[in-house]
Amino acid sequence: MTAQVQALYDFTGDPGTTEMSIASGEILTLINTDIGEGWWEGRNAKGETGLFPAAYVRKLTPEELEHTSTAPTHAAPAVPRYDQAADDWGDQQYSAGDNNYHRTTSQEDGWEDDWDDETYSEIGPAQHKSHHNQHQPMPLPGMPINDVNHLDDGSSNYGSSAGTVRRNKFAPSSKVTGESYLLGTLNVEVPDHDKIYIVQNEEGYVWSPLTHPYSVTVASPKKESKFKGIKSYIAYQLTPSFNNIQVSRRYKHFDWLHERLQEKFTLIPIPPLPDKQISGRYDEQLIERRRVQLQEFVDWMCRHPVLSKCEVWQHFLTCTDEKRWKAGKRQAERDPLLSLNYCISLVVPEKALLQTQVDGITEQCHTFVASMDTSVKSVVNMCITQTKRFQGPYKMDCQKVGEALYSLGNALSLDEGTVVSTSKLTSAIKMTGGAYIEIGRMYDEQPKYDWEPLGDKFHLYKGIVGSFPDVLANHKGAVQKKRECERLTAEHKMEVAQLNEVLRRTDVISYALLAEVNHFKAERTTDLKATMQKFLRQQITFYKKIVEKLESTLQQYDE
Repeated sequence: MTAQVQALYDFTGDPGTTEMSIASGEILTLINTDIGEGWWEGRNAKGETGLFPAAYVRKLTPEELEHTSTAPTHAAPAVPRYDQAADDWGDQQYSAGDNNYHRTTSQEDGWEDDWDDETYSEIGPAQHKSHHNQHQPMPLPGMPINDVNHLDDGSSNYGSSAGTVRRNKFAPSSKVTGESYLLGTLNVEVPDHDKIYIVQNEEGYVWSPLTHPYSVTVASPKKESKFKGIKSYIAYQLTPSFNNIQVSRRYKHFDWLHERLQEKFTLIPIPPLPDKQISGRYDEQLIERRRVQLQEFVDWMCRHPVLSKCEVWQHFLTCTDEKRWKAGKRQAERDPLLSLNYCISLVVPEKALLQTQVDGITEQCHTFVASMDTSVKSVVNMCITQTKRFQGPYKMDCQKVGEALYSLGNALSLDEGTVVSTSKLTSAIKMTGGAYIEIGRMYDEQPKYDWEPLGDKFHLYKGIVGSFPDVLANHKGAVQKKRECERLTAEHKMEVAQLNEVLRRTDVISYALLAEVNHFKAERTTDLKATMQKFLRQQITFYKKIVEKLESTLQQYDE
């Protein structure tokens, strides 16, 4: 019997492509499952054929096939089981251990791995939630070391809400918690050129400044295709200022990079990527918005003293050879210095930190982040609302005013015996109507100069601020482990020398947190000042144009 599937979610195919729209609950006949990139080809009940995301459907069992031959197909779709949904991403199997893993895949670690930027979620777009920031926390006091992997992410006061951790689409959850770093059992040599220094200045403890700052331009998004035109995608061109060699990257490559950065830097919030998109993803306006938000991501990476120098980021920016890409990709996915283990790369001041002082700073940071999170989300929503108003009611109101006045001018001209009026007053009234119609067009165009850029900037801050609770949770877990070691030492179950080592390494983690808090403060002070200045200048320019348009129209009545 021909294999059939049932649609789990609605999907609207892009017009003019090989994509086919499907409706939730619809039964489709499978034609080809070897399209790749997470797409299948099928035929609907009308005989129409096309491509649809594999993650949006589920295969029907023989019993269900027999039932659907006699029963209607409008039953509510079932959410796929975890194992079913995961299989849609390809045959990737992982085993984690010793901070490393082995994986098998039908396509060997290349550009064309089955990790797609369009069919992205095992649970469907309506239920899609970011699976980033699911770092394993430190064990709580009294918990055996071996039990740390069973600790739920929701156990920390600063952490995100508890829930089932989904399998990473690209690589395993390596379960690196920093335990080996804290207890001094991590045996990894870090070359001097890879060490990161934390220094003290008038602002407090900060990352050592960049000695060779650079920038990267994200430009020229191009629609490209593969599989003889069956599959299309957008590629963005990145050009670093330090070599001026352009590299081409798809959204899925950014997504892979983001996963690597979040696994490695658990004490540094990683800037967010643009939201994933399925419908309308080839719309020129959407592509440009994505490019702008990717530029925001890239700019933040370039300005960060630690992120800008990390190996996986440099590999992402410079690799143009497929074989080198594969080797660098494997190396990044097998990095032993993930999570708090990365702290072995840090060189900090010798001065021991007062825990009460650190606790005060972290508590203040937690309060600030909670308030900032609410405010940033409010600004993002406000920008979206203003954009809709400018392009909707404000535009239409001006055009209605203009049409009404223009109609008045036409009416007056009839009294003069001709539609083509020679009266200066009639002409001026018509020009006034035309001015308001033009102002309506100006309202429609204006958001791309002020409200959308402002929203893109605060999209960046929404992601960074939203990542800080995980950063604080990782630090808090380390402090709790330190207190557990102090208790064990008091009970003569741990040597004083080992405790001193734990205290020193906990200080390194605290220094890293303080450096990142100060970096974020300095960065946002400069960045938000420039952002608000640019926004207000655009607003002033816009309203000046309206005033000039109205003043020019007013002069018609004096002539």
